[in-house]
Amino acid sequence: MTARSVTWLDGAVPAVRLLDQTRLPAEEVYLDAATVDALVDAIRTLAVRGAPALGAVGALGVAVALAQGEREGWDDERTLREIDRLRTARPTAVNLAWGVDRVLPHRSAGHAAVLAEARAVLTEDEAANRKLSANGADWLLAHTTRRPLRLLTHCNTGFLATTAWGTALGIVRELHVRGQVEMVHVDETRPLLQGSRLTAWELDRDGIDHVVQADSAAAGTILRGLVDAVLIGADRIAANGDTANKVGSVGLALACADAGVPFIVAAPWSTVDLATPDGGGIEIEERAAEEVLALAGVPSAPVGSRAFNPAFDVTPARLIDAVVTERGVVEPKSTPDMLAS
Repeated sequence: MTARSVTWLDGAVPAVRLLDQTRLPAEEVYLDAATVDALVDAIRTLAVRGAPALGAVGALGVAVALAQGEREGWDDERTLREIDRLRTARPTAVNLAWGVDRVLPHRSAGHAAVLAEARAVLTEDEAANRKLSANGADWLLAHTTRRPLRLLTHCNTGFLATTAWGTALGIVRELHVRGQVEMVHVDETRPLLQGSRLTAWELDRDGIDHVVQADSAAAGTILRGLVDAVLIGADRIAANGDTANKVGSVGLALACADAGVPFIVAAPWSTVDLATPDGGGIEIEERAAEEVLALAGVPSAPVGSRAFNPAFDVTPARLIDAVVTERGVVEPKSTPDMLAS
Protein backbone atom coordinates (compact mmCIF):
# COMPACT_ATOMS: atom_id res chain seq x y z
CA MET A 1 0.00 0.00 0.00
CA THR A 2 1.92 3.03 -1.26
CA ALA A 3 -0.81 5.34 -2.60
CA ARG A 4 -2.41 7.91 -0.28
CA SER A 5 -5.86 9.38 -0.73
CA VAL A 6 -4.98 12.73 0.91
CA THR A 7 -1.61 14.47 1.19
CA TRP A 8 -0.34 18.04 1.59
CA LEU A 9 1.76 19.83 -1.02
CA ASP A 10 4.00 22.67 0.12
CA GLY A 11 4.97 25.34 -2.37
CA ALA A 12 4.34 28.88 -3.50
CA VAL A 13 0.69 27.88 -3.92
CA PRO A 14 0.06 25.16 -1.31
CA ALA A 15 -2.55 22.53 -2.10
CA VAL A 16 -4.19 19.32 -0.97
CA ARG A 17 -3.29 16.44 -3.29
CA LEU A 18 -6.18 13.99 -3.74
CA LEU A 19 -6.25 10.63 -5.45
CA ASP A 20 -9.24 11.14 -7.78
CA GLN A 21 -11.50 8.24 -6.88
CA THR A 22 -13.91 8.93 -9.73
CA ARG A 23 -11.17 7.78 -12.16
CA LEU A 24 -10.48 4.45 -10.48
CA PRO A 25 -9.99 1.64 -11.31
CA ALA A 26 -9.10 2.63 -14.88
CA GLU A 27 -6.66 5.44 -14.04
CA GLU A 28 -4.63 6.55 -11.02
CA VAL A 29 -4.94 10.33 -11.35
CA TYR A 30 -4.21 12.99 -8.72
CA LEU A 31 -5.92 16.35 -8.22
CA ASP A 32 -4.09 19.29 -6.64
CA ALA A 33 -6.72 21.46 -4.94
CA ALA A 34 -5.33 24.91 -4.12
CA THR A 35 -8.66 26.70 -3.62
CA VAL A 36 -11.81 26.22 -1.58
CA ASP A 37 -13.81 25.89 -4.80
CA ALA A 38 -11.61 23.02 -5.93
CA LEU A 39 -11.89 21.24 -2.59
CA VAL A 40 -15.66 21.63 -2.39
CA ASP A 41 -16.01 20.34 -5.94
CA ALA A 42 -13.80 17.33 -5.16
CA ILE A 43 -15.91 16.55 -2.09
CA ARG A 44 -19.27 16.88 -3.85
CA THR A 45 -18.23 14.89 -6.93
CA LEU A 46 -16.77 12.15 -4.67
CA ALA A 47 -13.25 12.56 -6.02
CA VAL A 48 -12.49 12.29 -2.31
CA ARG A 49 -14.90 10.48 0.02
CA GLY A 50 -14.97 8.35 3.13
CA ALA A 51 -15.56 9.86 6.55
CA PRO A 52 -11.95 9.80 7.89
CA ALA A 53 -10.55 11.10 4.58
CA LEU A 54 -13.08 13.92 4.66
CA GLY A 55 -11.94 14.77 8.17
CA ALA A 56 -8.40 15.15 6.88
CA VAL A 57 -9.59 17.24 3.94
CA GLY A 58 -11.56 19.46 6.30
CA ALA A 59 -8.49 20.07 8.44
CA LEU A 60 -6.13 20.67 5.52
CA GLY A 61 -8.84 22.68 3.77
CA VAL A 62 -8.69 25.35 6.45
CA ALA A 63 -4.99 25.76 5.64
CA VAL A 64 -5.90 26.03 1.94
CA ALA A 65 -8.53 28.68 2.72
CA LEU A 66 -6.09 30.75 4.78
CA ALA A 67 -3.45 30.61 2.05
CA GLN A 68 -5.99 31.52 -0.63
CA GLY A 69 -7.29 34.37 1.50
CA GLU A 70 -3.80 35.80 1.86
CA ARG A 71 -3.22 35.59 -1.91
CA GLU A 72 -6.55 37.18 -2.78
CA GLY A 73 -6.88 39.67 0.05
CA TRP A 74 -9.96 38.26 1.79
CA ASP A 75 -11.20 39.95 4.91
CA ASP A 76 -12.00 37.92 8.03
CA GLU A 77 -15.69 37.59 7.20
CA ARG A 78 -14.96 36.22 3.73
CA THR A 79 -12.42 33.76 5.11
CA LEU A 80 -14.87 32.36 7.66
CA ARG A 81 -17.61 32.17 5.02
CA GLU A 82 -15.38 30.12 2.73
CA ILE A 83 -14.32 27.82 5.56
CA ASP A 84 -17.98 27.24 6.45
CA ARG A 85 -18.74 26.39 2.82
CA LEU A 86 -16.08 23.71 3.03
CA ARG A 87 -17.37 22.51 6.41
CA THR A 88 -20.90 21.90 5.10
CA ALA A 89 -20.06 20.44 1.67
CA ARG A 90 -21.43 17.01 2.69
CA PRO A 91 -23.93 17.00 5.56
CA THR A 92 -24.15 13.33 6.61
CA ALA A 93 -20.47 12.64 7.33
CA VAL A 94 -19.61 14.25 10.66
CA ASN A 95 -15.84 13.99 10.12
CA LEU A 96 -15.68 16.82 7.58
CA ALA A 97 -17.00 19.34 10.08
CA TRP A 98 -14.96 17.69 12.83
CA GLY A 99 -11.74 18.22 10.86
CA VAL A 100 -12.52 21.89 10.26
CA ASP A 101 -13.48 22.44 13.90
CA ARG A 102 -10.35 20.65 15.12
CA VAL A 103 -7.95 23.11 13.46
CA LEU A 104 -9.99 26.32 13.36
CA PRO A 105 -9.06 27.43 16.92
CA HIS A 106 -5.41 27.60 15.75
CA ARG A 107 -6.23 30.22 13.10
CA SER A 108 -5.25 33.10 15.36
CA ALA A 109 -1.73 31.64 15.58
CA GLY A 110 -1.35 31.67 11.81
CA HIS A 111 -1.21 29.36 8.83
CA ALA A 112 1.72 27.30 10.13
CA ALA A 113 -0.12 26.43 13.34
CA VAL A 114 -3.23 25.38 11.43
CA LEU A 115 -1.17 23.22 9.10
CA ALA A 116 0.69 21.57 11.98
CA GLU A 117 -2.62 20.61 13.60
CA ALA A 118 -3.98 19.36 10.28
CA ARG A 119 -0.94 17.17 9.77
CA ALA A 120 -1.51 15.78 13.24
CA VAL A 121 -5.00 14.75 12.12
CA LEU A 122 -3.49 12.67 9.30
CA THR A 123 -0.96 11.00 11.58
CA GLU A 124 -3.54 10.22 14.25
CA ASP A 125 -6.00 8.81 11.71
CA GLU A 126 -3.56 6.18 10.44
CA ALA A 127 -2.68 5.17 14.00
CA ALA A 128 -6.38 4.97 14.90
CA ASN A 129 -7.12 2.85 11.83
CA ARG A 130 -4.43 0.34 12.68
CA LYS A 131 -5.51 0.12 16.31
CA LEU A 132 -9.21 -0.31 15.51
CA SER A 133 -8.31 -2.94 12.89
CA ALA A 134 -6.51 -5.00 15.54
CA ASN A 135 -9.43 -4.50 17.95
CA GLY A 136 -11.93 -5.61 15.32
CA ALA A 137 -9.91 -8.65 14.22
CA ASP A 138 -9.52 -9.78 17.84
CA TRP A 139 -13.26 -9.40 18.49
CA LEU A 140 -14.28 -11.20 15.31
CA LEU A 141 -11.97 -14.15 15.90
CA ALA A 142 -13.35 -14.45 19.43
CA HIS A 143 -16.97 -14.47 18.17
CA THR A 144 -16.70 -16.81 15.18
CA THR A 145 -15.58 -20.42 14.79
CA ARG A 146 -15.05 -21.07 11.09
CA ARG A 147 -11.51 -20.58 9.76
CA PRO A 148 -10.53 -18.98 7.51
CA LEU A 149 -13.30 -16.39 7.43
CA ARG A 150 -15.66 -15.50 4.60
CA LEU A 151 -16.49 -11.82 4.89
CA LEU A 152 -18.85 -9.34 3.26
CA THR A 153 -18.21 -5.60 3.02
CA HIS A 154 -20.23 -2.69 1.68
CA CYS A 155 -18.99 0.48 -0.02
CA ASN A 156 -15.31 1.36 0.45
CA THR A 157 -13.65 1.53 3.85
CA GLY A 158 -10.00 1.03 2.96
CA PHE A 159 -7.10 3.44 2.63
CA LEU A 160 -9.02 5.31 -0.07
CA ALA A 161 -11.66 6.27 2.51
CA THR A 162 -9.10 7.25 5.16
CA THR A 163 -5.60 8.69 5.26
CA ALA A 164 -4.08 5.19 5.34
CA TRP A 165 -4.90 1.52 6.03
CA GLY A 166 -8.69 1.65 6.46
CA THR A 167 -11.49 0.93 8.93
CA ALA A 168 -13.78 -2.01 8.10
CA LEU A 169 -11.47 -2.96 5.23
CA GLY A 170 -8.59 -2.36 7.62
CA ILE A 171 -10.00 -5.19 9.75
CA VAL A 172 -10.09 -7.36 6.64
CA ARG A 173 -6.44 -6.44 5.98
CA GLU A 174 -5.48 -7.29 9.56
CA LEU A 175 -7.22 -10.66 9.31
CA HIS A 176 -5.51 -11.31 5.98
CA VAL A 177 -2.11 -10.60 7.55
CA ARG A 178 -3.01 -13.19 10.21
CA GLY A 179 -3.92 -15.72 7.50
CA GLN A 180 -7.61 -15.74 8.48
CA VAL A 181 -9.39 -14.61 5.29
CA GLU A 182 -10.74 -17.07 2.74
CA MET A 183 -12.91 -14.79 0.64
CA VAL A 184 -14.44 -11.31 0.63
CA HIS A 185 -17.84 -10.62 -0.93
CA VAL A 186 -17.75 -7.03 -2.22
CA ASP A 187 -21.09 -5.28 -2.73
CA GLU A 188 -21.06 -3.04 -5.83
CA THR A 189 -22.59 -0.26 -3.73
CA ARG A 190 -24.43 2.81 -4.89
CA PRO A 191 -23.72 5.58 -5.52
CA LEU A 192 -21.04 5.30 -8.19
CA LEU A 193 -20.24 1.62 -7.53
CA GLN A 194 -17.75 2.42 -4.80
CA GLY A 195 -17.45 -1.22 -3.84
CA SER A 196 -16.73 -2.67 -7.25
CA ARG A 197 -14.57 0.25 -8.39
CA LEU A 198 -12.68 1.01 -5.18
CA THR A 199 -12.85 -1.84 -2.67
CA ALA A 200 -12.19 -4.49 -5.32
CA TRP A 201 -9.26 -2.36 -6.56
CA GLU A 202 -7.77 -2.28 -3.06
CA LEU A 203 -8.29 -6.01 -2.48
CA ASP A 204 -6.73 -6.80 -5.84
CA ARG A 205 -3.67 -4.72 -4.95
CA ASP A 206 -3.38 -6.60 -1.66
CA GLY A 207 -3.82 -10.04 -3.21
CA ILE A 208 -6.96 -10.80 -1.16
CA ASP A 209 -9.38 -13.19 -2.87
CA HIS A 210 -12.75 -11.56 -3.52
CA VAL A 211 -15.90 -11.59 -5.60
CA VAL A 212 -17.98 -8.56 -6.61
CA GLN A 213 -21.75 -8.90 -6.26
CA ALA A 214 -24.82 -6.74 -6.87
CA ASP A 215 -26.18 -5.02 -3.77
CA SER A 216 -29.44 -6.90 -4.24
CA ALA A 217 -27.57 -10.23 -3.91
CA ALA A 218 -26.14 -9.44 -0.48
CA ALA A 219 -29.08 -10.48 1.73
CA GLY A 220 -29.33 -13.79 -0.09
CA THR A 221 -25.60 -14.36 0.29
CA ILE A 222 -25.94 -13.89 4.04
CA LEU A 223 -29.05 -16.06 4.42
CA ARG A 224 -27.49 -18.86 2.35
CA GLY A 225 -24.70 -19.11 4.92
CA LEU A 226 -21.98 -17.99 2.52
CA VAL A 227 -20.41 -15.40 4.85
CA ASP A 228 -19.29 -15.52 8.47
CA ALA A 229 -19.45 -11.79 9.22
CA VAL A 230 -20.38 -8.45 7.65
CA LEU A 231 -18.18 -5.39 8.15
CA ILE A 232 -19.13 -1.83 7.25
CA GLY A 233 -17.80 1.63 7.99
CA ALA A 234 -19.73 4.68 9.19
CA ASP A 235 -20.19 8.30 8.26
CA ARG A 236 -21.79 9.18 11.58
CA ILE A 237 -22.48 7.17 14.74
CA ALA A 238 -25.09 8.66 17.08
CA ALA A 239 -24.70 8.56 20.86
CA ASN A 240 -26.99 5.53 21.15
CA GLY A 241 -25.08 3.57 18.49
CA ASP A 242 -27.41 4.19 15.53
CA THR A 243 -25.15 4.34 12.49
CA ALA A 244 -25.37 6.18 9.17
CA ASN A 245 -23.53 4.45 6.36
CA LYS A 246 -23.81 4.01 2.61
CA VAL A 247 -27.32 3.19 1.44
CA GLY A 248 -27.99 -0.54 1.62
CA SER A 249 -26.29 -1.04 4.98
CA VAL A 250 -29.49 -1.47 6.97
CA GLY A 251 -30.60 -4.31 4.68
CA LEU A 252 -27.39 -6.15 5.47
CA ALA A 253 -27.99 -5.70 9.19
CA LEU A 254 -31.52 -7.10 8.91
CA ALA A 255 -30.26 -10.15 7.04
CA CYS A 256 -27.49 -10.68 9.61
CA ALA A 257 -29.98 -10.48 12.47
CA ASP A 258 -32.10 -13.18 10.85
CA ALA A 259 -29.14 -15.41 9.99
CA GLY A 260 -27.26 -14.99 13.28
CA VAL A 261 -24.23 -13.52 11.48
CA PRO A 262 -22.14 -10.83 13.25
CA PHE A 263 -22.73 -7.31 11.90
CA ILE A 264 -19.80 -5.01 12.67
CA VAL A 265 -19.39 -1.23 12.30
CA ALA A 266 -15.83 0.07 12.23
CA ALA A 267 -14.87 3.75 12.41
CA PRO A 268 -12.47 6.06 14.23
CA TRP A 269 -13.77 7.74 17.37
CA SER A 270 -14.03 11.04 15.46
CA THR A 271 -17.04 9.53 13.64
CA VAL A 272 -18.95 9.17 16.93
CA ASP A 273 -21.28 12.16 17.30
CA LEU A 274 -22.29 12.36 20.94
CA ALA A 275 -24.25 15.56 20.21
CA THR A 276 -26.72 13.54 18.14
CA PRO A 277 -28.77 11.35 20.50
CA ASP A 278 -29.99 8.86 17.88
CA GLY A 279 -30.24 8.19 14.17
CA GLY A 280 -33.35 10.32 13.77
CA GLY A 281 -31.16 13.41 14.02
CA ILE A 282 -28.81 12.45 11.19
CA GLU A 283 -29.38 14.34 7.95
CA ILE A 284 -29.45 11.98 4.95
CA GLU A 285 -27.85 13.39 1.81
CA GLU A 286 -29.72 12.83 -1.45
CA ARG A 287 -27.82 12.66 -4.71
CA ALA A 288 -28.62 13.54 -8.31
CA ALA A 289 -31.56 11.83 -9.98
CA GLU A 290 -29.42 11.02 -13.02
CA GLU A 291 -27.52 8.41 -11.01
CA VAL A 292 -30.72 6.35 -10.82
CA LEU A 293 -32.54 7.33 -14.03
CA ALA A 294 -29.63 6.96 -16.47
CA LEU A 295 -26.69 4.67 -17.16
CA ALA A 296 -23.56 6.27 -18.62
CA GLY A 297 -25.70 9.18 -19.76
CA VAL A 298 -28.29 6.98 -21.48
CA PRO A 299 -31.80 7.13 -19.93
CA SER A 300 -32.75 3.88 -18.19
CA ALA A 301 -36.23 4.97 -17.03
CA PRO A 302 -39.17 6.74 -18.69
CA VAL A 303 -38.80 10.49 -19.11
CA GLY A 304 -41.66 11.13 -16.65
CA SER A 305 -40.09 9.08 -13.84
CA ARG A 306 -38.67 10.77 -10.76
CA ALA A 307 -35.88 9.42 -8.57
CA PHE A 308 -35.35 8.79 -4.88
CA ASN A 309 -31.59 8.58 -4.40
CA PRO A 310 -30.47 8.71 -0.75
CA ALA A 311 -26.73 8.26 -0.39
CA PHE A 312 -27.01 6.83 3.13
CA ASP A 313 -29.33 4.98 5.45
CA VAL A 314 -29.38 4.53 9.22
CA THR A 315 -28.93 1.16 10.91
CA PRO A 316 -30.51 1.01 14.39
CA ALA A 317 -28.16 0.11 17.21
CA ARG A 318 -30.30 -2.91 18.08
CA LEU A 319 -29.13 -4.56 14.83
CA ILE A 320 -25.39 -3.92 15.41
CA ASP A 321 -23.29 -6.57 17.16
CA ALA A 322 -20.14 -4.50 17.53
CA VAL A 323 -19.00 -0.90 17.07
CA VAL A 324 -15.23 -0.93 16.74
CA THR A 325 -13.06 2.15 17.26
CA GLU A 326 -9.46 2.67 18.30
CA ARG A 327 -10.74 2.98 21.87
CA GLY A 328 -12.14 -0.52 21.92
CA VAL A 329 -15.29 -2.46 21.06
CA VAL A 330 -18.85 -1.70 22.19
CA GLU A 331 -21.68 -4.21 21.70
CA PRO A 332 -24.86 -2.13 21.20
CA LYS A 333 -27.22 -5.12 21.33
CA SER A 334 -26.15 -5.95 24.87
CA THR A 335 -24.99 -2.53 26.09
CA PRO A 336 -27.29 0.15 24.65
CA ASP A 337 -26.10 3.77 24.97
CA MET A 338 -22.64 2.55 25.98
CA LEU A 339 -21.03 4.97 23.51
CA ALA A 340 -22.54 7.93 25.32
CA SER A 341 -21.05 6.80 28.61
